[in-house]
Formats: sequence, structure tokens, C-alpha cells
Amino acid sequence: MDRTVLACTDGSELAIDALRAGLALLRPGSAVTFVTAVPAPDGTLVTGVGMAGGVMSAETYEQIADDARREAEDALDRTAAALGREDAPKRVIEGPPGPAVCALAADLDAAAIVIGSRGRGGLRRAVLGSVSDHVVRHAPCPVVVSGPRAT
Repeated sequence: MDRTVLACTDGSELAIDALRAGLALLRPGSAVTFVTAVPAPDGTLVTGVGMAGGVMSAETYEQIADDARREAEDALDRTAAALGREDAPKRVIEGPPGPAVCALAADLDAAAIVIGSRGRGGLRRAVLGSVSDHVVRHAPCPVVVSGPRAT
């Protein structure tokens, strides 16, 4: 069985365009798994810390987490449909996107990762961080980074 290529998306048009360009560089028919990340839930919102109590109910917390997961699943469906790969596997991963993508790539023994970059300059990237920078530096496999003007 072919090793899969992780195609990372947030569901935006920029991400879809970047994946279109990046996936075009790979062998036709490569197995692809679409991936998006949602933040890891912060349980202290419900339980509180130290002397401070929680700031939301468990029900509200669960609703917010469910909504985030549903939005992530919609982003994956939109991306797969736009790229004509509706039947490809889709994975919602939890946690900071860069480390979570690298961990999934290692777990799946991925052949490669395809990810977009918004093309922020050095200062903005240094302040805001960059998922693609993290993935390039820490991935256990080759990474294809496609910029906003790649298509």
C-alpha cells in the first residue's frame, strides 16, 4: 500500500490553491489524507486554576469544542471537494498545528507533507509564528511548501 501524503488545510481559498499547486508536483494518483488542526481544549476554562474558578459551564465548553470540530470537518470537506478528491481520508487533529501535523506524519509514516504558506515577511512570521516554518524544520518526511502565488 502506498504511503500517504498529508495535505494540510484550513479550508481557505489560499490553502486550497496552495494544495492544488503542491499536489500537482507529486506522482499522479498519490494517496492523500487531508488534515486540519483544532486547538487543544483548555480544561481550566471549566475547572479553573488555583483560587480562581472556571469561567464557563461544561456544557458550553463541549458546545464550543463540538462547533470547532464541525467547522474543521467542513473545511476538510470543502478542500477535498475543490480538489476533486472527495473520497480521500480526512483527519481533524488536536493541538498546535505545527507539532500536531509533524506527530501525525510520524505516526502514519507519511511519504510527504504538502502545506501552504501565506508569505508573511520575516518580522510578522517571527511575531506570529508560522505553521509551515515549524513543519519544515521538524517534519519526519519531505515537505512541499506552496506559496500564495503558486497557481
